[in-house]
Amino acid sequence: MTDLLSDLYPWTKAFHIISVIAWMAGLFYLPRLFVYHVEQGDTINGISPLFEVMERRLLRAIMNPAMIATWIFGLAMVFTPGVVDWGMIWPWTKGAAVLGMTWFHHWLGLRRKDFIAGHNSVTGRQYRMMNEVPTVLMIVIVFSVILKF
Repeated sequence: MTDLLSDLYPWTKAFHIISVIAWMAGLFYLPRLFVYHVEQGDTINGISPLFEVMERRLLRAIMNPAMIATWIFGLAMVFTPGVVDWGMIWPWTKGAAVLGMTWFHHWLGLRRKDFIAGHNSVTGRQYRMMNEVPTVLMIVIVFSVILKF
């Protein structure tokens, strides 16, 4: 099995990067949709259901599959012999940041459900601030992997 993982490593890494890019795009875009939903949802008649459709499709058709693929290919790389040196700190900082990214993904999913139920309590300004979370986590992940600190 480890020979197979080693042989497939370049493919695994490529698919991991593609998955991460798709996931990150959604993590950047969904909070922005929430900002517009909060700020424009009541001002334009009938626009709120349109936002709900856009948010649902983004989450279910792009973000969820991309997150799952990111985890699958990432774990495949973790189990590939010689890729991760667990004696260094970088795998742990990257792992913590990925867990944070996953938490943020699920937090966004819960906020989407709040919109559907009519119970959103987060302001547009708060969504703008939360939109910085994936950026900070991305910086930690990239520095961890590239600099291997």
